[in-house]
Amino acid sequence: MRVAVSDNALPIDDVIEDVVAAVSRGNAVLEAPPGAGKTTRVPPALLDCIEGEILVAQPRRLAARMAARRVAEQLGERLGERVGYQVRFDDKTGPNTRIRFVTAGILARRLASDPSLRGVGAVILDEFHERHLQSDMALALIRAAQRQNRRDLRLLAMSATLDAEPVARFLNDCPRIASEGRRFPVAVDFAAQPDDRPLAGRVATALRQLDRDGLDGDVLVFLPGMGEIRRTESACAELVARLDMMSVVLHGDLPPDEQDRAVRPQSRRRLILSTNVAETSVTIAGVVAVIDSGVANVASHSPWSGLPTLRVRPVSKASAEQRAGRAGRTRPGRCVRLFTRHDYEARPDNETPAIAREDLAELALQVCAAGASGLDALDWLDAPPHAAAEAAHTLLTRLGAVAHGRLTDIGRAMVGVPAHPRLARVVVEGAALGVAREASLCAAMLSERDVRERDDRGTAEADELVDRLGRLARRKFDSGAARSAGLLARPARSIDRVARQLARAAGRPGPRPDDPDEAFARAVVAGFPDRVGKRRRSGERELVLSGGGAVQLSDAHVGGDADLFAVPGAEEVRGRRVARVVCAIEPELLIDVAADALTEETDVEYRADDDRVWITSRLRYDGVTLDETRRPPNAEELEAVASALVAAAAATPGGVRGLFDADMLGNWENRLDTLAEHRPELGLSAPDDDELTRAAGEAAYGLKTLGELRKTDWEQVLVQRLDAEARRALERLAPVRVELLSGRSVRVHYERDRPPWIESRLQDFFGMAQTPTVAGGAVPLVVHLLAPNQRAVQVTTDLAGFWERHYPTLKKQLERRYPKHAWPDDPTVAQPGMRRRKKR
Repeated sequence: MRVAVSDNALPIDDVIEDVVAAVSRGNAVLEAPPGAGKTTRVPPALLDCIEGEILVAQPRRLAARMAARRVAEQLGERLGERVGYQVRFDDKTGPNTRIRFVTAGILARRLASDPSLRGVGAVILDEFHERHLQSDMALALIRAAQRQNRRDLRLLAMSATLDAEPVARFLNDCPRIASEGRRFPVAVDFAAQPDDRPLAGRVATALRQLDRDGLDGDVLVFLPGMGEIRRTESACAELVARLDMMSVVLHGDLPPDEQDRAVRPQSRRRLILSTNVAETSVTIAGVVAVIDSGVANVASHSPWSGLPTLRVRPVSKASAEQRAGRAGRTRPGRCVRLFTRHDYEARPDNETPAIAREDLAELALQVCAAGASGLDALDWLDAPPHAAAEAAHTLLTRLGAVAHGRLTDIGRAMVGVPAHPRLARVVVEGAALGVAREASLCAAMLSERDVRERDDRGTAEADELVDRLGRLARRKFDSGAARSAGLLARPARSIDRVARQLARAAGRPGPRPDDPDEAFARAVVAGFPDRVGKRRRSGERELVLSGGGAVQLSDAHVGGDADLFAVPGAEEVRGRRVARVVCAIEPELLIDVAADALTEETDVEYRADDDRVWITSRLRYDGVTLDETRRPPNAEELEAVASALVAAAAATPGGVRGLFDADMLGNWENRLDTLAEHRPELGLSAPDDDELTRAAGEAAYGLKTLGELRKTDWEQVLVQRLDAEARRALERLAPVRVELLSGRSVRVHYERDRPPWIESRLQDFFGMAQTPTVAGGAVPLVVHLLAPNQRAVQVTTDLAGFWERHYPTLKKQLERRYPKHAWPDDPTVAQPGMRRRKKR
């Protein structure tokens, strides 16, 4: 049994006069729950108090079409008279239309072309709580118009779940009006525990339970997308037949007659499988139960394709409540949630505004078209994230759509194409080059779901896929021909329809080129200039992308001998980034169409495999090397070669210091440190790493290999870096060797954190009354006095004191141990090195 509610008793009627009065004076915010009647009652109520057109912006095409049709019926008129709708590629309005239902996207494009909205008296932003990019943009641009030259323009924001205070405050503390609405109680059931089964099977289980509990009306199922809808329809087919129900689907891409079939009452009970288009705006009579998957396809941005994408995400608490409320429109209802209460409690209260999570390129293009210099030139309810706004501006500049904050001719042409700026650029360039059909098919194909059969979804060549779509169109999308082409007939038909509309939006095409394939490739690169990929190595499947990152060609992709591709379609599959659609290109094409992104680099590189320095020249396109040549250095590049050799040495474990003999370098540094400490007036100090690097660079000049550099006489190099006066001071005050009275020259050891020292046989010091010194007498040397067996018998810095205090005792021991050696009583006057005379 069905319960109908007369349109004469809608809850919004209690406040409709307040709404009209508020809008007559200025801006207003209306809060009304689902089913209150705000969408169909408020616009016609404003006809008498508003001069000019009333634009009603809906978040979805389906809602705009159905609301317009319903309001026209209430007024007893045909659609297209005083009431009409305009959505993407579908316009049902006429010269007398006063109430025009549009999508937020259509409103955004109208604002872009006419920021003051000439001829419009009021704008209604319906379901504003969904916070789409276009509705936020409309709010910002309308406020800008009101402040400038449209003080008479009225704005009404309507919502079911929105916290109205921030919006009212943004609109200069405008009136807030609330309708209590009418809603019957809805019993909500949660899953007892998490269920990992496929979604289709869980829906079938819930439907069986509803049947066991005495289901006697329509069931509305919320699913994230068409794939889940098809699988659920198949899984429930037998049960639906047994229950004498009919299964219908509802989503935004359905033709209007099929949408009507899902929304309008039918003679049999229905299982309505819907995306979130049924969550707001659309009233479906007869629904007594809701099965909520708890997830939806949420718009986001793919970093690998550079295009908007849909990702399955949990819905917010507010959306879950909206869905449940669909079961309580005409009588008490039931909602079965396929997720747990704990899952529900952990969800955010509301959805994150799209402006905080989506790509902003299209928004930025429309804002520029409306006359603003950029996103930051407007006041926003929620300001766009700075990084996302910068990325959008950078992309539009790269696409040639804006320059110095203003639209270019290319940008103005792109605004007229209802697609993401990348795809609009492909279409505009394709039309200019005479390949509008191919470019539009490519853009439509990239904007829609994959048109290929599931087992044929490897990497596809864009031109080959476009060719298959063209041949299928000539066969009128025959199902057999589609199977032969490896394509899905319905998506292919949708793509073809969108492509034709895009081509018309691009305007008159240029003459057909002699080489359509090259022109098509140019169009693809124009829209995806930062998605050029080159094989990491010839024959490999990995492509390095010019904008950063890498993607894989699928196993099925052949690609011929091509090494360079434009990659307009890519996606992440199980952790791997896979190219979905590619377009083989020649490097010369980039030279012609993207010269600004080309750079020539010359690098001097050391190669360890042949111990040589080579001059490498590269032609680069962003992060991709298009061409590379290598040659030996010439005579004018010796300084660069020296730098490369030193850099190669620095990259070894020992660094530049590893080129130097460790003992030699340590002795050199400590000699200079000794003078720095004791004779600072000389201004000498040990070389630091930078000085050693400069010394190595000077030594490397004219050399070809690192091996040659390692054989350098480094001490001589260091000496030559001192001026003549410093060299003389160093040799005189911190000598490498000192000569004893015996005539023997001994090395002076300079070590870190130790005083300098020498060693020699004790006899070599006979005749020396004082300790040798360095630093001009400031530093006595530590003397190691050795016995004839070369072992130290004394270490001292006071040679005179040793002779006086220790030598007499030590002499007796040494005479017994070494009788052949002379041990004079007074070594200070003895001849150095003297030996004992033999007895006669």
